[in-house]
Amino acid sequence: MSIKNLSIRIDEEMLDKLHVVADYEGRSANSQILILIRDCIEAYEQRHGEIVIGKREGQKK
Repeated sequence: MSIKNLSIRIDEEMLDKLHVVADYEGRSANSQILILIRDCIEAYEQRHGEIVIGKREGQKK
């Protein structure tokens, strides 16, 4: 799996609060964001089923 970059616009107050939460958890802001995204995806999949992206290994094209 390759790592991609994503830029977001975020207001200063929200970013400052994100840093406080991340520091409290002993993480970088980037790691905290990744955890939040992962949790969001897991919650979505619990409600709606697995998100399938592209072909699975072993399937014919």
